[in-house]
Amino acid sequence: MYEQPFSTDSTDGGTRLDPVLARSWLLVNGSHADRFEAATRSHADIVVLDIEDAVAPKDKAAARDHVASWLAGGRDDWVRINGFGTQWWAGDCELLAGTSVGGVMLAMVESVDHVTETARMLPGVPIVALVETARGLERITEIAATKGTFRLAFGIGDFRRDTGFGDNPATLAYARSRFTIAARAAHLPSAIDGPTVGSSALKLSEAAAVSAEFGMTGKICLSPDQCSAVNAGLSPSPDDIAWAKEFFAEFNRDGGEIRNGSDLPRIARATKILDLARAYGIGSGDVGYDERGHRPAPSDTYHY
Repeated sequence: MYEQPFSTDSTDGGTRLDPVLARSWLLVNGSHADRFEAATRSHADIVVLDIEDAVAPKDKAAARDHVASWLAGGRDDWVRINGFGTQWWAGDCELLAGTSVGGVMLAMVESVDHVTETARMLPGVPIVALVETARGLERITEIAATKGTFRLAFGIGDFRRDTGFGDNPATLAYARSRFTIAARAAHLPSAIDGPTVGSSALKLSEAAAVSAEFGMTGKICLSPDQCSAVNAGLSPSPDDIAWAKEFFAEFNRDGGEIRNGSDLPRIARATKILDLARAYGIGSGDVGYDERGHRPAPSDTYHY
């Protein structure tokens, strides 16, 4: 179902997770090199050094130098680069070519060419396509299917500025649905939702619940203290895990054979819950079922 997840743990709490499964994507201002180390010690699944919107034009050169020095140490954090067509895009790509960068988040993606040209400049580097405008949303199916696109991400702030939409989940329901459907149709990992401003645990929990409701499995974070709440909100809950274990216990008691048309979707759902619990280190414990022959069906549409 997934590539084998990996994580890198440090003694002071920092972890990195396979970007296929990553929940919290922490943006760190590239102008502030003093924040990089703290970000890597945070609970962010992925750290993204930002040399795009967070950096004023006059500070772009300094931010690039900070990122280059950081990556020169063999680090594999991600970088958010300026959009294709800006005066900084080519220089950003040239800076990162041949470095240990883990991947790039490409801003303001509005067409297939934006991804393919970036992939040409950075061969083999995963690209998260950050779609932030109405024009980009109208082309999201093609963007998702483009060779080089690794995941999709929703740039909510710029999208609202471009369209005039409010931030009510109902207002943005159509846009979020388009991200999830495009990612699924292109066989990509589920999309990354945009950020929530503020550090209120309740607000972050509610926002992560909205992301999960729309099948989005990642979320951009603006500060390290947002990451734990986002990770919790985008992980299987204790109730989910209990349900999955109970389902397989019942299934095995009944002989482990398909009983009716609802079994395959429930097997797929329960398997995904327990796989994710293991990947996130939530402590799913012994699964207690025979996985052979009971992996998710190709038609499974259950998402986290």
